[in-house]
Amino acid sequence: MATPLPAEDASTGAFRFSVAYFLAALVLLYVTAPFVQSVRNGILIEAVLMTLVLLSAVLAVSGRRRTLVWAMVFAVPALVEKWVNYWQPDLLPPQASLWTGLAFIGFIVLRLLGFILRAPRVNSEILCAGVATYLLLGLLWAFAYRLVDRLVPDSFAFTVGPPSSRSLEGFNSLYFSITTLATSGYGDIVPVSGLARMLAMTESVAGLLYVALLIARLVALYSSQGLANDANPPVELDCNPVEVLAESSESPPGSSRIPD
Repeated sequence: MATPLPAEDASTGAFRFSVAYFLAALVLLYVTAPFVQSVRNGILIEAVLMTLVLLSAVLAVSGRRRTLVWAMVFAVPALVEKWVNYWQPDLLPPQASLWTGLAFIGFIVLRLLGFILRAPRVNSEILCAGVATYLLLGLLWAFAYRLVDRLVPDSFAFTVGPPSSRSLEGFNSLYFSITTLATSGYGDIVPVSGLARMLAMTESVAGLLYVALLIARLVALYSSQGLANDANPPVELDCNPVEVLAESSESPPGSSRIPD
């Protein structure tokens, strides 16, 4: 099993931090999302957590310098617009940070998928990458739902809850995205417009296909790894190597002898 330490790309010498750190940042964002809105300076805490997720994502995929450059190209605008939106909410359109966030998350998802598909064996990094990609898909569609809600008003209907909470801002978008990704929607948030329904439909299909393909890939890697180990079983010699050589020299030509 791989340990969560920085890994070095042999071809470039660039360092890539473990995907486990990125997964931990994602889990922290998910766990704290329901509570940050109700505490003081919740918007600041949410911005800090999102920054942590973005930076850890860049470090997780930056095994090659070219990949690091592209990751920074997508990450820097997302970070700048996130903090500009916090300090000066009226300076940029509210949709700007969502567009840059979508582009960055899409790039990270593609890099992690490539990492999983090209992996020669199953280890802790592959498992962490698989879980992180699934959580990223939920975050990706959460950004898309918030963007649709702003571009097309009344795209979502709320059947329960007070009127003040009937908005896809903050945790509601993440909640709706995860329940849709896991195909366990409860009917408290319903897509109404055609664009919103199309997004919900594609997310449900993507969630089902991703889990099926990920399991198939992990089983194939584990099976090939087991076959490779069985093809080269370790040989233990319990006798003196000198005696083995002597016995093999006394054996008639064409015969073979395996020491007990």
